[in-house]
Amino acid sequence: MATVLIFCEQLPDGNLRKASLNALTAGIKLASAAQADLHAVVLAKDGAALAAQVKDFGPTVVHAASGPQLEHLVAEQVAPAIAELAKSIGATWVGCAATAVGRDVMPRVAAKLNAAMASDVMGFNGSGADVTVTRPMWAGAVVAEVKLSSAVKCFNARTTEFHAAEKSSTAAEVKTFSPAAGGTQTKFVELKEVKSARPNLTEAKIIVSGGRGTKGDFKDVESLADTIGAAVGASRAVCDAGWQPNDLQVGQTGKVVAPNLYIAAGISGAIQHIAGMKGSKTIVAINKDPEAPIFQVADYGLVADLFKALPELRDAIKAAK
Repeated sequence: MATVLIFCEQLPDGNLRKASLNALTAGIKLASAAQADLHAVVLAKDGAALAAQVKDFGPTVVHAASGPQLEHLVAEQVAPAIAELAKSIGATWVGCAATAVGRDVMPRVAAKLNAAMASDVMGFNGSGADVTVTRPMWAGAVVAEVKLSSAVKCFNARTTEFHAAEKSSTAAEVKTFSPAAGGTQTKFVELKEVKSARPNLTEAKIIVSGGRGTKGDFKDVESLADTIGAAVGASRAVCDAGWQPNDLQVGQTGKVVAPNLYIAAGISGAIQHIAGMKGSKTIVAINKDPEAPIFQVADYGLVADLFKALPELRDAIKAAK
């Protein structure tokens, strides 16, 4: 029987990355369409502990590998282990979440398996051996339906298109395996993690983003975000100008987000930015230009000066509380 294998990531603290639950949902949908079994693989310093966090969310088997060399998910060490496992279980599809790690690891897995690769997969169509994938192209201007013709197929899933997997009634079987030791010239040296009291941008339910219209002054954007418990985002122009760090960039070349509420302040709405946030449940745009493209995708639009509108909105929310 065909097998779908989903790679589930760990966070630096050893816990499961939430995006992997979205990838498991993609795996569940794919396994149903392809009439396949769903397996998961975890690689960590303590693989058994991470497998315990995965086994209740849909797979029939969780394969766990442990070792100090797997603590930091260096792609050159992780990819060969996943490819080796995929070969041993006869996996026909291998996937993961389209995170920074997933985008680094999965193309390497595909190369080792001589497999076709699709990135940012948004859905699956067809059944059996004729399953195709949908994915964005040209900065999200079009959505393509793609058929992967190789025997083994690899993908990473756009997590905003799949809800997080829910606990199932049966727990998966956990199997341990030991990847072959392979030499690599890449090693983990140091992690410099940006600490923030605000929610993680890709997991936040509310995001307040600022664009070129802020002129680099994010005081009102940040104040509103803190009032409503939101994450702060930024357009590419803002990050390119050095006004905000690159890890806050929302867009095709930044982070793709889909919060319940996305507030875009001073963002014109370039196609690159819209591609990264158009999956948001509710979009509110604030811009002085009534012709700004952002209003074409916004659910609510306010033609106003953000330096006046944001403080008024913040004060109104505080008063309502």
